[in-house]
Amino acid sequence: MNKKLILASLFCLGTAVSQAQVSNINPVPQQVENLAEFLIDIPAEWTVVTDKTVTSSYALDALNTATPAVAPKAAFKVTLGWGKQKAIKKYKKLVPTKAEGYYLKVTDKEIVIAAADERGAFYGVQSLLAMMKYGKLQTCAITDFPDVAFRGVVEGFYGTPWSQEDRLSQFDFYAKNKMNVYIYGPKDDPYHRDKWRVPYPAEEAARLKVLLDAAHKNGVNFYWAIHPGVDIKWIEADRDAMMNKLETMYQLGVRSFAVFFDDIWGEGTKADKQAELLNYINTNFVKAKGDVSPLVMCPTEYNRGWANEKGGYLRTLGSDMDKSVEIMWTGNSVVHTIDKESMEWINERIQRKGYIWLNFPVSDFVRDHILLGPTYGNGLDIAEDLSGFVSNPMEHAESSKIALYSIADYTWNMKNYDYMSSWDKALKDLLPESAEALKIWASYNEDLGPNGHGFRRDESRELQPIAKAAVKGDKNAIAQLYGKCMELELAINLLLADKTNPALIVEQRPWLEYGKLVAQFGMNVCATAMTNLDKASGFINFDNLYKEARSIQAQMYNLANSDILHPHQPGIKVGSLVLIPTLNEIFANTVNAYNAAHNTAYSPVCEYQPYSITSTVPQLAKLTVTARGNDVRVNDVLEVVNWAPGAEFVINSDRAVSMQGMDFNFGVKGVAEKFTLELQGEDGNWRKVSLLHYSADDTVIHTGGELSGMKAQKIRLTNTSGEEVQAYFKGFRFSRQ
Repeated sequence: MNKKLILASLFCLGTAVSQAQVSNINPVPQQVENLAEFLIDIPAEWTVVTDKTVTSSYALDALNTATPAVAPKAAFKVTLGWGKQKAIKKYKKLVPTKAEGYYLKVTDKEIVIAAADERGAFYGVQSLLAMMKYGKLQTCAITDFPDVAFRGVVEGFYGTPWSQEDRLSQFDFYAKNKMNVYIYGPKDDPYHRDKWRVPYPAEEAARLKVLLDAAHKNGVNFYWAIHPGVDIKWIEADRDAMMNKLETMYQLGVRSFAVFFDDIWGEGTKADKQAELLNYINTNFVKAKGDVSPLVMCPTEYNRGWANEKGGYLRTLGSDMDKSVEIMWTGNSVVHTIDKESMEWINERIQRKGYIWLNFPVSDFVRDHILLGPTYGNGLDIAEDLSGFVSNPMEHAESSKIALYSIADYTWNMKNYDYMSSWDKALKDLLPESAEALKIWASYNEDLGPNGHGFRRDESRELQPIAKAAVKGDKNAIAQLYGKCMELELAINLLLADKTNPALIVEQRPWLEYGKLVAQFGMNVCATAMTNLDKASGFINFDNLYKEARSIQAQMYNLANSDILHPHQPGIKVGSLVLIPTLNEIFANTVNAYNAAHNTAYSPVCEYQPYSITSTVPQLAKLTVTARGNDVRVNDVLEVVNWAPGAEFVINSDRAVSMQGMDFNFGVKGVAEKFTLELQGEDGNWRKVSLLHYSADDTVIHTGGELSGMKAQKIRLTNTSGEEVQAYFKGFRFSRQ
């Protein structure tokens, strides 16, 4: 295949833009009437007509960001108004009666934006700005409103919280895509969780104030969430501490609040006490203030898989907690799509419409992957069954916008949601000059790989039939696969050269660099296979190709285990569902065939992984192990682990290693005595290792000095307490000599 031709086609596809159409608007409007089949020029100036009562408005401010100059005597008129304002009196019957609804009319003489409320007017302006993006306007009339009242994002992931710049960029993005909710709840903010009783230091409070102001400017309800459940005591002092903390946030400017009780155990999980506290806050704070949004709470049993029907947790919340309090829900499991049946199930128990917390595209449990694929699988018939719908994104803020663009589209106009069309538009919106290159790249970064939640996504749809044929030795398919790998490498090069969205490229650079190696390995594998299948192909001899393959594999391993990643990231994965398994199988088949034909002993092993895990604790069975130098780590589990009595966790090694040290953190004081640690040497015998805490407040479990120098091919940790242990599972690591 010709690299120049592929590069040229990618460039053309990546830079071409269509004329301004209504299709530029996201989310897809509810109703569009084309008044005429022609485009008009954006006027150089216009006069803006509003009510005299409008002196300060984020809707009007947004309109004033448009390129036409505002001139009182300009012939072209823009009318903007909402509610009962006189400026839009004659258009009142055309305005949807639903909150945030708007009517937008564009002719060659005037533009009208008439809305049910100020946020509706703001969204009408956003639609107009989207239509103007490429220099033309299409004459049309749009009648529009959201299907879901509350739509947006919960920053609730584990890992590095978004930066100030990330969040400010997010708010601009939410405005353009008509998302009205941002819930601030990063797990690693200590004043949200571990220090929930303590006010923010002045510097931190000032940063939050900047965010609050930016959210308001963009029509976004900024919800500040507090997470007291880790150590709350159901006493008056803690209740007062909660009220005091909420009051400090109110004085800062927060008018929307959430209370989280997720991922905890013990005293804080009692449904009756949670309901009692929320009711107290609702009566003495929310209703007493008068200008505070309805409370949102995340329950402890926030998914169906964890719901204890006999314990009656959810039904207690439903019956005892004020019906104005929203209850969040992740679906049938921690990570799951939402359908009609699951909504009916939860709504019946909580006696209100569930407020969806969608754990997508969050990747804190699969940090070796970056999730860039389309958003699909949620029911198109559940708009009337839920009160809100927010997405938990990745710690990679800019990359998360691909999925969030579609979340906005889905929650606004559910019945007309087309996930592939929405994905295409999202990619073009995020990187318009290299959209096709981004789509090629994104198609290899969709699936999550094996994970404890069992949540998977399709990947590399166009590649799948080619891959199946190539594995069977089809020459044409192998040639096509070679072309796909070349295409991937060129797409990555275009992305690395793109300067229009630096934040996006910085986030994805480790994966992009790794992806280049994957593409190069793929071209090598295909060339090697063709050499073996066709001796007259003109390719380089087998031995040199094999050496190159091994060199690329070594580079991939080194990059995936380098300091480019943060400590809790278990490597890098690209094309893990289709491309990599296909290349590995073709490589192994080719090497084995060559060995058989030439009596050689080249190794067919593609990926070296010295460690594996087996466990009778379901939440631990699919964890992965990462080795960097002499340091070996197991990736974390982010929710509470229910460790049954007698259940085991085993790390298997392909050879015996000399141990230097080991520690792990279960997030529980004094829990070491509940577990037994054993090491199995090459002789097959198990040897017990003592476990201890360095202090009474220490949640980290350490090993005794006898561990040093012991050889181990297996490491086994067993709950020998005779009772279930609830704990976190984080920071499990050991060092080799």
